[in-house]
Amino acid sequence: MKSDAIAFGVAGILFGLIAGWIIGSQQAKLAPPPAPVAAQQNAPAEAAPAVLDETQVAAFKTVAEKEPKNPLPRVGLGNMYFDAARYDEAIKWYTEALKLSPKDANISTDLGYAYFAINDPDRALEQFERSLAIDPKHLKTLWNIGVVRARGKQDLQGAQAAWEKLVEIAPESVEGQNAKRALEAIRSSHPGAAGAPSSGS
Repeated sequence: MKSDAIAFGVAGILFGLIAGWIIGSQQAKLAPPPAPVAAQQNAPAEAAPAVLDETQVAAFKTVAEKEPKNPLPRVGLGNMYFDAARYDEAIKWYTEALKLSPKDANISTDLGYAYFAINDPDRALEQFERSLAIDPKHLKTLWNIGVVRARGKQDLQGAQAAWEKLVEIAPESVEGQNAKRALEAIRSSHPGAAGAPSSGS
């Protein structure tokens, strides 16, 4: 990531807000065929990777093979590999799922955050734009655009623009409340940001 003292300072303040709102909070809660998914959905971003349950992976793969047009087992595999910090494999499965369900903004945003996890914020943002093309008011996409712009691009104005839009759309949602706190952190740490023109997201 680029070195920018102010942006990194704000990113540090935002860490507590951002950490708990990675892809795990937006993943579909899927149950593998024989048993429920391990409870990793809301793990913090910086937590140790989950141990991959090979039995559940095999179960998902079996369903994926038997149901080649079903995106759900592929999303489940993407979730499990993401939680285990095996991001390239997560990207593979999210991509397959998105091909089967190209109008699913949740899958698209999961894929985008997986790109961010491999330190490719530009590709992540491109994918988020595809998510917004599907659903211009997709809350978790707007939240994640702010996260990637703040943490991956050190673009505080871009993060602010995304979070302001999120607050405008759904101020009482969980994402909207987190966006409000993130905006307050930016403005208190970098007062010039409050009056600066926001760039597009």
